[in-house]
Amino acid sequence: MPHPLFDQHQATLAAAVEALRTRGYWTPYPEMPSPKVYGENADAEARAALERLVGADFPLDQPGECARIAPERSPYGARLDVRYPACSAQALVDAASAAQPGWQKLGPDGRVGVCLEILARLNRASFEIAHAVMLTTGQGWMMAFQAGGPHAQDRGLEAVAQAWEAMRAVPAEAVWEKPQGKNPPLRMQKHFEIVGRGVALVIGCGTFPTWNTYPGLFAALATGNPVIVKPHPNAVLPAAITVRIARETLREAGLDPNLVTLAMFDAPESTQALAMHPQVKSIDFTGGASFGHWLLDNARQAQVYAELAGVNNVVIESTDQYKAMLRNLAFTLSLYSGQMCTTTQAILVPAGGIDTDQGHKSCDEVAADLAAAIDKFLADPAVATAVLGAIQSEDTLARVESAAEHGRVVLASRAIPHPDFPGARVRTPVVLACDAADERAYMTERFGPISFVVKVADAAAAVALSERIVRECGALTVGVYSTRPEFLEAMAAATERAGVALSVNLTGGVFVNQSAAFSDYHGVGMNPAANASYADAAFVANRFRVVQRRWHID
Repeated sequence: MPHPLFDQHQATLAAAVEALRTRGYWTPYPEMPSPKVYGENADAEARAALERLVGADFPLDQPGECARIAPERSPYGARLDVRYPACSAQALVDAASAAQPGWQKLGPDGRVGVCLEILARLNRASFEIAHAVMLTTGQGWMMAFQAGGPHAQDRGLEAVAQAWEAMRAVPAEAVWEKPQGKNPPLRMQKHFEIVGRGVALVIGCGTFPTWNTYPGLFAALATGNPVIVKPHPNAVLPAAITVRIARETLREAGLDPNLVTLAMFDAPESTQALAMHPQVKSIDFTGGASFGHWLLDNARQAQVYAELAGVNNVVIESTDQYKAMLRNLAFTLSLYSGQMCTTTQAILVPAGGIDTDQGHKSCDEVAADLAAAIDKFLADPAVATAVLGAIQSEDTLARVESAAEHGRVVLASRAIPHPDFPGARVRTPVVLACDAADERAYMTERFGPISFVVKVADAAAAVALSERIVRECGALTVGVYSTRPEFLEAMAAATERAGVALSVNLTGGVFVNQSAAFSDYHGVGMNPAANASYADAAFVANRFRVVQRRWHID
């Protein structure tokens, strides 16, 4: 029988599947924080709920609790001190494994229905999650609401829809009949059961604790696996709210809430030990290359889905919309202070300059004009603080302060006071100029608001360098500006060979560091920045197995 939650959300699932097929724009979760959509009192209620958590125990009742820890420090300088349960890793694994058989019996439609209900409840909690994302990551309010709430929920739904399609391709049963000439045919009844591989570990990042967590969480859960969520120690609250809502939904559905738990540890070694636990069969990780490669090298018992560091780049060969191009790049480099895995770091410009609708521009002029465009965009402090947000970590702040060591400063970073948070770490982007030969400067990811205008020999050299950067350093995005079709074809060929998404002549309201669920393939899985594409069937298909049983029938 279909599960009641599957029936309740079937229309949403069908629309999500169709959106994946057509790859056009679609979302069931409104991205604007409108009181008309989310309730007149949604914002006030969310603020009050978070205020009650400050300096208090977060309400999670999990097995194996041995302490309460409060690791977060807000980049806005706001007090948090929320105390989360630190639980025995073995207790969490044991509880997850014990919960899996009941989840298995629910079947694909039941699991998908419950996942869809969790997502619906997360959407209703978007204001609470958004404030938690803002305070822990340093994102500006609008980004925190959109990326932390509806856009992250889109990504979770995208994973559920992909999982449903992959599971639906497996028939539940079949009759096998083999002719035997004059003798009666051989006939067998066969049953095919979709079985989750085992405990899934989802390790969150400090900058996008929901957007980068929901795909793995829901892909694993929908395909029959219990999930342990290990958040970044600087961004626990959004993950804890997510886990709380998931557990409440599971409990109300008559299921074991330990299908989803939160893992908090004092020491990194505890995370490493959990990652290598023999019952952990899949790991999703977004973050630094060092730990990502450690997981790939050491967690051999698990399928690891990793999104790591990269050097995203843009090639400028020519443009017929010079000012619009500069405005687009200025926003790209400023948004959330460059603390996105998709933000451009290297801007490759031919030494001979570029042709534009404003006349020929030298490489140095392009760099200076870009710096001026950033300054103009951030001239209004209200706009600047809303777009830049705050610097999430001390390490990123240190990189910004020492950036001048790596090139000629075209635009220096400056601190901007925040009107609402006196302790906020707000910094404008720093833009550096260097030659292509200075590879140690720009061919290393320098996470944060740091970019390089790199002078290359000519346009052909720019294409070759862009491709080499992707192959050797990894990248999630590449951009190109050109009025020449043959040059655009050369860039398309280079990015196809290297395996990276290409954005062409962006001058409007879409930016290279943005990715749309149900449409864009985020992460191609062909270069060192990511070993999987998080928007196709392969992301979910390896999370379950098909176990069959068969018997003779007359």
